[in-house]
Order: sequence, then C-alpha cells, then structure tokens
Amino acid sequence: MIRFGVIGTNWITERFIQAAVETEQFVLTAVYSRKEEKGRVFAANYNDPKVYTDLEQMVSSDELDAVYIASPNSFHAEQAILCMNHGKHVLCEKPMASNSAELQKMIDVARSNNVVLMEALKSTLMPNFRIMKDNLYKIGRVRRYFASYCQYSSRYDAFLQGKVLNAFNPTYSNGSLMDLGIYCIYPMVTLFGKPDTVHAVGIMLSSGVDGEGSMVMRYKDMDAIIMHSKIADSYLPTEIQGENGTMVIDKINQPYDVKIHYRDGTVEDLSRPQVHESMFYEIQEFIGLLQSNQRDSSINSLANSLMVAEVMEDARKQIGLRYETDLF
Repeated sequence: MIRFGVIGTNWITERFIQAAVETEQFVLTAVYSRKEEKGRVFAANYNDPKVYTDLEQMVSSDELDAVYIASPNSFHAEQAILCMNHGKHVLCEKPMASNSAELQKMIDVARSNNVVLMEALKSTLMPNFRIMKDNLYKIGRVRRYFASYCQYSSRYDAFLQGKVLNAFNPTYSNGSLMDLGIYCIYPMVTLFGKPDTVHAVGIMLSSGVDGEGSMVMRYKDMDAIIMHSKIADSYLPTEIQGENGTMVIDKINQPYDVKIHYRDGTVEDLSRPQVHESMFYEIQEFIGLLQSNQRDSSINSLANSLMVAEVMEDARKQIGLRYETDLF
C-alpha cells in the first residue's frame, strides 16, 4: 500500500481519491488544508486521515510516502519542492508549474532526492490513448494533428458579473491555455515531440488571463493546429491526418472513441472499453513507478512535461499572458 497525503480539498481531489481507491494500493493518511475546519470536514469522508494546516509538518511525517498536489497552479512548484526535499514522491496536477523555469527546478529537486515527480495529466495514460499511439503507423506519414478543447466555464458567468474567481485570476497562473489547452498540447508532444515553431493568438480578458486561443505549430513534415477556450463551446473531434487515412478521436481530454477512416472508405474501430474512472490510469502509472523503483514515467515523462511547458510559455509570450514568477 502507498500512503498518500493530499494538498487541496476541492472536487478534483475527491475525484482523485475515488479513482485511487480502485487501485487497491492506495491509502489516504494525511490531508493539508489552510483552514482546519474545512480539512476536517473533508477528512471525515475518508476514515479521518490526519489533518494538517502546516504543510512542512505534514511532509515531515513518516506516515506518508507520496503527495498528490491539487492546489492552484501557482503553488505547485513551491509545494512540490518542499515535499520532495522531505523525501516524498509527488503526483502533481496539470500544469505542473507556472513556467519552464519552475518546472526545471522541480525536476532537479526530484533527481537530487531520488523521488518520483509526475504530472497528473490523465488523458495520455487512458487505454484509448495507448491505442492511438500503438496504431498510428496505420495512417501512414502524418501530415496534420488537429485538436480542440473548448468548454464554456461556469465561472465565466461570475466573471461577466464582475467577480473574478480563481479560474480567471492570473495570480494563480490560470486561464484557457493552462487549464484546457494543455490537454491538446500534451498528447501532441507525446506522439510527435516538440514542434519546431509555435505561432499563437488569443483573446485576453480584463483580469489578465486568456479566455481562448489558437495555435499553429510546425514540424519537419507536418503541422499541428490547436484550439482552446473557456468562454465558448466546441463539439469538434480531434483528427490525426495521415497519407493513408485519418484517425478520429472523440475527445482529446478523455479519449473514449478512436476510429481510423482509410482512404478506400473503410473504417476501423479501435476503441477499447474503459472499465475504470478516467483518473484511475494516471494513479496506476504513478504507483507502478514506485513499486518498480522507477523514477520517471515513459509517457508522462519529465522530458515531455518540460517540452509542454516550453510550448505553452512560447504561446503565452506571443499573446501577452504573463504570470508573477515568469522571467520574460
């Protein structure tokens, strides 16, 4: 059993714990919350793990092996580094850091302490993404990757009424690219590596974050097009276009349906039934690394995470989206 502490008492942490329990190798032993009452209410739902309001005290404990971080993005680097310097393995929600400089520091600390650091980006570890990767050769030479994740945020209604919640607050390193665009970029980098060039445009909101944006990226023999938005919806599937056929994926953030449409008109359904909740697979990957004494995922690798951070940082420079810890 892997003993976990969690940082954050929000809905995503609840989803994480529900999925982690399915692994039958997870036990929650600690909860960190800035407010003790909120932490105790949260912990009461999970056999009352110990509640901490002092993070250093929690990560100094010998009653946990790993920490799941689901705090606001701008806190990720500082909290992860503290955890790792106390010998704790870290599974950190996406995006893992505000920028590439922070992420490089996190990677350096993980290596110096010989602990696992992994980005909790679920889609690339789901069964149907593995199907995508394993069958990509069937479409021949890839010429274009197109991905869209546009989902109107319920918090945008509050924004329009003059209330800036965390999702649209640059203090927390938020916005459309960091929240949703990463779901399009991470699979792209996992499949094709880092693009040679990035061209980005975006719609900036009055709070100082992006509401939506588009990106065109260039590889040697292909291009990639990405659309993301928190202020409008889209129902377009993802396509990977090859010279022999096109792979069509229903949702790049949660791939459930994968088909190849061949040039001769035939369609091959590659979809695999998914028996677990979507977050299960990232937790399974992380726990598997610990149990096999490995220090880096082959899919959500530190190299991939760093390339993704660099691509997003390049895009942010172009649209004028800057966070407090940015060096540009």
